[in-house]
Amino acid sequence: MKQSGDYRSESFSSSRLATIDIGAASKMKHHVYAFIELDVTDARHILQDKKQQGEIISFNAWFIKCISKTVESCDSLHGIRKGKKNIIVFADIDISIMIERELNGVNVPLPYVLRKTNDKGIAEIQAEIRSGQTAAINDEGDYVLGETKNAFFMKVYYALPGCCRRILWKNIIKRPFLTKKLMGTVMVSSVGMIGKINGWVLPVSVHPLSFTVGSIIQKPGVKDGNIELRDFLFLTVAIDHNVIDGATAVRALTKLVEDGDGL
Repeated sequence: MKQSGDYRSESFSSSRLATIDIGAASKMKHHVYAFIELDVTDARHILQDKKQQGEIISFNAWFIKCISKTVESCDSLHGIRKGKKNIIVFADIDISIMIERELNGVNVPLPYVLRKTNDKGIAEIQAEIRSGQTAAINDEGDYVLGETKNAFFMKVYYALPGCCRRILWKNIIKRPFLTKKLMGTVMVSSVGMIGKINGWVLPVSVHPLSFTVGSIIQKPGVKDGNIELRDFLFLTVAIDHNVIDGATAVRALTKLVEDGDGL
């Protein structure tokens, strides 16, 4: 059959193969989702005041610290099943974030694992995020920023058929210690950076606990019994229901964020 019309052919990036594999592996998790709005008006005002005083604290670094404190107060949230009867709960809270980097003229999201966030302050987390944003990358084989690279393994991984790559992912998910080593136990991704999205995003994740940060939208809200314009952050929380329910944690995070904890 004769083709008509203009078209172009683009190369398929290696990093998208990993994304496809994660999508397939995520079906092994039974996540439940919470779609919430957090009033971040007071926190943003405090951050703005600090900026005017010469103390610059990024919203992302502060929010990640709030997440870390939430997990610390209810550590079973990032627990990982080991076999049929055991759950491994780690003392260290390793949070994986996505950092967009340019590679060969194309913006590619690459993961960076913030280790032991429970032992770090907001300033330390902020400095580490900046370090990830400037970390040297050679190609998409640098799959995890800031970590020791095994270029040979990554080349073999991308060369494998899809079915073999997914078997590898399934084995990673079944091994709590390997999961923590390779990708941490908590995932935080932000879609708010791409523009205003008036709603929530449903994430696909292989982590036991995942947060998808949306846009901050200004709309009417109630403060001290008065209706006024407030800043609301759209947030989606995905919790492994095989391990915990998580309702308590959502309430704890809401309080930390809306109280401007740590600022």
